[in-house]
Amino acid sequence: MSRLKRLVPRSLLGRMLLLTLFVVLLAQGLSSLIWVSQLRATQLEGLVTTARSLAHSMSASVSYFRSLPLAYRPMVLEQLRSMGGTRFVVSLNNRPLDMQVLPPTVRKTAVIQAVDSVLRESLGAPVDLSVQFVSPQDLRIFNSGLALDELPRSWAHYSLTLEPVNPPVLVTQIRLGEGEWLYIASLLPEPYTSLEEEGLPAQQWWFILLTSSFLLLFIGLLVHWQSRPLKRLARAARELSLGAEPEEPEVEGGGSEVIEVSRAFTAMRERISRYLTERSQLFSAISHDLRTPITRLRLRVELLEDEALEAKFGRDLDELELLVKGALQCVKDTDIHENIEPVDLNHVLDCLIEPFLSPGGDGRVTLHGGAWKPYPGKPLALKRCMGNLIDNALKYGDRAHLHVEDDPKAFILHVDDEGPGVPALRLEKVFEPHFRLSGNQQGYGLGLGIARNIAHSHGGEVSLRNLPERGLRVTLYLPR
Repeated sequence: MSRLKRLVPRSLLGRMLLLTLFVVLLAQGLSSLIWVSQLRATQLEGLVTTARSLAHSMSASVSYFRSLPLAYRPMVLEQLRSMGGTRFVVSLNNRPLDMQVLPPTVRKTAVIQAVDSVLRESLGAPVDLSVQFVSPQDLRIFNSGLALDELPRSWAHYSLTLEPVNPPVLVTQIRLGEGEWLYIASLLPEPYTSLEEEGLPAQQWWFILLTSSFLLLFIGLLVHWQSRPLKRLARAARELSLGAEPEEPEVEGGGSEVIEVSRAFTAMRERISRYLTERSQLFSAISHDLRTPITRLRLRVELLEDEALEAKFGRDLDELELLVKGALQCVKDTDIHENIEPVDLNHVLDCLIEPFLSPGGDGRVTLHGGAWKPYPGKPLALKRCMGNLIDNALKYGDRAHLHVEDDPKAFILHVDDEGPGVPALRLEKVFEPHFRLSGNQQGYGLGLGIARNIAHSHGGEVSLRNLPERGLRVTLYLPR
């Protein structure tokens, strides 16, 4: 099932064309099957009618030979052979000739039954006869059992061969009297000479091919025309996720459903923008309103004469200020209002690791690889994102080994440390605000959460994976 899913195209155009092709082939196959069955039924009916007509001609020949005196019959046969090109090859034998008959088919059986029925009905009294189909190679003529190729061409070839087809020969042997059998061999007339059931004619195959091609072409143009507004809508959604101010998506040429989706997207974008603005204003107001009373409380605490009480109040105020700063940092650092511009990620990484590579540095950071071209994003946000990942590696893993993979599809940064790693059950928990595995580390527990939010704002992702030996790998994925 998974292999079948991989074979199915992912694009709307590809799936529509595949479904259309399947439906067209199914419909054409069913219609062709019905058409061929009706054609074969009509041909079989015409074949039986032709066979009955041929049988009536045979009956007339039998009646004619019966009416001739015995002495005249060889003379008449000699004249027929001398004339050549007659419809039947007729001879008088003293016994029925044994020949290898062809395997029965529906059409051969129908012809044999029709000829046998007409002859028995026309000749009246019970008559001893046999009707069978024989290939030209197995055909035998005269008492001596001569093959067709052994006779002069003027005697029988023109009546019983149709090169290069060489269709089966209908051989009828009728007993006229004691030791006297009338031998009649003939071909069925066109178009029933071969007696083979034909498949679809070449014209029908061309018709199926042309109709399928035109239908797929027009369906493809229709889907492409209808999907262009969806692509513009998707581009607008990506620009919105990057923090840009996209123009209202154009949906001219799209259906009513696409226009409705565009209107819903525009309304959603306006609500999100309004929400972000209100949130920014709210936290700015909180920052302003909380810093003032905290400052006043600090001044009043300094006026206390009890040093122990002053220390307790100071610790509470420090903790309160720490919580306020952490909340504001969580909001502001993940929602940096910047314009999208080409960012030299190599320069950003060089700036971040430069303090550790300078002569006075401790060499705890290494870098391998680089970006092959600038990345369109928010410069400060990206620097903050990668800086948090490096700081985390140094804080919890002592060292940070950076590996860059870049191609036209995505920029990928791996940050490996040499720490104890993260328990598998907490690999997602560490992204939550204020969550820290170690309680004795400094900080707010916001670094990974901020980095992931910044990556999400660029359409990317931050993921964690424990290394086989020791340490943690943090991967930053930014699609281009």
